[in-house]
Amino acid sequence: MGTSQITQNLNDETSQLGSQQLQPGTTLQNRYLIQAVIGVGGMGAVYRARDMHFPNVHKLVAVKEMVNQARDPLVRSTIVRNFEREANLLATLEHPAIPRIYDYFTHNERSYLILEFINGKDLEAILNEEENFIPREKIIRWAIELCDVLSYLHNHKPEPIIFRDMKPSNVMIDQFNHIVLIDFGIAKPFQGVQRGTMIGTEGYSPPEQYRGEATPLADIYALGATLHHLLTRRDPRLEPPFSFAERPIRLINPDCPPALEEVVNKALQYSPSDRFQSAAEMKEALMAIAKQSGVLVQPPAAKAPVAPATQEIQPVWQFACEDEIRGSATYHNGVIYVGSYDHNLYALDAETGQFIWKYATDGGIVSKPAVYENCVYFGSEDKRLHVISSRFGKITWSYYTEGPVRSSPHIAEGHVFIGSDDGRLHAVNTLSGRRAWSLDTAAPIRSTPCVSQDLVYFGTEAGEFYCVDFRSAIKWRFKAKRAITSSPVIHQGIVYFGSVDSTLYALDAKTGWVIWRFRLGKPTISTPCLANGLIFTGATDGIIYCIDANTSKEVWRFATEHQVTGSPIIHNDALYCGSVDGHLYCLEYRTGRLRWKFRTEGPITATPVAHDDLVYIGSTDHRMYALMAV
Repeated sequence: MGTSQITQNLNDETSQLGSQQLQPGTTLQNRYLIQAVIGVGGMGAVYRARDMHFPNVHKLVAVKEMVNQARDPLVRSTIVRNFEREANLLATLEHPAIPRIYDYFTHNERSYLILEFINGKDLEAILNEEENFIPREKIIRWAIELCDVLSYLHNHKPEPIIFRDMKPSNVMIDQFNHIVLIDFGIAKPFQGVQRGTMIGTEGYSPPEQYRGEATPLADIYALGATLHHLLTRRDPRLEPPFSFAERPIRLINPDCPPALEEVVNKALQYSPSDRFQSAAEMKEALMAIAKQSGVLVQPPAAKAPVAPATQEIQPVWQFACEDEIRGSATYHNGVIYVGSYDHNLYALDAETGQFIWKYATDGGIVSKPAVYENCVYFGSEDKRLHVISSRFGKITWSYYTEGPVRSSPHIAEGHVFIGSDDGRLHAVNTLSGRRAWSLDTAAPIRSTPCVSQDLVYFGTEAGEFYCVDFRSAIKWRFKAKRAITSSPVIHQGIVYFGSVDSTLYALDAKTGWVIWRFRLGKPTISTPCLANGLIFTGATDGIIYCIDANTSKEVWRFATEHQVTGSPIIHNDALYCGSVDGHLYCLEYRTGRLRWKFRTEGPITATPVAHDDLVYIGSTDHRMYALMAV
């Protein structure tokens, strides 16, 4: 093998490890109950296990095992170091397409990673099961999502991360038909072009990786090789190296659009300088193909079977948009207003779900609309604040910023306050649409401003929290350790907000002095809500927290099956909150006891809205749902 670490036949090692596998019923750390083996490799197995730490929730985890059989002390220590590196690396990453890591430990000379359990199959298994070509629509969607996660890794701070082993067996497709990257065992921070050991998989790795060089452009090539395999069903490991040009995609699979073949061929160029120069650039090319071919408006895949308890809740109505609903809706005078990533703002009859009108922008909409004096205000990623007639959906005026507007508007004293990725808080006159002032914070503002007693409160992606007056003068400023995407709420002179530094803060609204801090399990971008002396919020550890607002003591917590990036609301005596696991949860807000959960066909990142007997929620499955608030 020399200095090359490539895919090889591991049957001998696998058979030796078979007798050492953990048996179903084994419990690790008095917490993880092994249920089954779901994968076997050269250094150990991967198991499905139940986390017994949550007795009221059937929470599954993946247990990745490393059995170090190396005799050479240097090799042995290298293997352990690589395994620890994977654990440390995963702990720093936050992306829907990257499994979360829950735990890492050593037991009986074996090392274990406890990871998020992905209910699905890898692309290699899907290729082996399919007798025909995989539909191009699926491949285009998967390719876009793979570019998105690679772009996240390549733009990781403080150092970019190179995955280094993109191939079908390292890409899972979950029950929502979304991709998840697995096996970060050889991923590493990028520190310029470095020479070293060839690490990767023969057939998928680019020429420079064989020379021990790896840059983000190596991942572009490997993605191209993976897509070529998916489109042609020709395994590159069985072909001469770098011979993709000898197997033109459309000669093998005529259903492949010419533009898609061009994208794959560009990614597979021998010279890195001839490839896409970033995953974002490749994603943009794929998005153009998706829009032209109608892929982005195809109905979502059928959902996986759900538990009987979730089937009891049926929607009163549902409405399908043409792309994901990531932001929150607003109810006003019998109408639901909600934005979509199909660039439209929709007006729907709140009682029936009937379409009333839609208004088109030039960008995705995650901003929660605000309604004021017969006008609807909202931001768009086209860098504008749009103001339109609530009755007819026609433009009244628009206001331009210099960056995408992902904040939501707050209207007070004849002005609309809204943040932008241009780093400014904008105060705009509601009558004229003219700027009253803007405050430069030098960091994107995605937090929604809150106004109380002639003061405006908001956070920035640099981790700074501002209190300014109506003339933009800074009254006080507070610095968190990481971004403040969460929007503030104020109650009885205290301002509450969360941060990506995994902390929920309570500050004196007049002075900015810290009253208390509550440590969450993971980062939060959720906006807290209050009811009867209790404060509620969600976090990316999948937990909905209830905290005593006076003492900062935890009252209860409820575990969902994935990140909670939306925000909870209280309606009557119930708490409603969505999760990236695709469910809308209804809990008793005083005890945290589950009343019911409703499953959508995609992750929920929006915040629900409730009125009378109905609760409304949007999902990334493109749909807006109305449910009985029971």
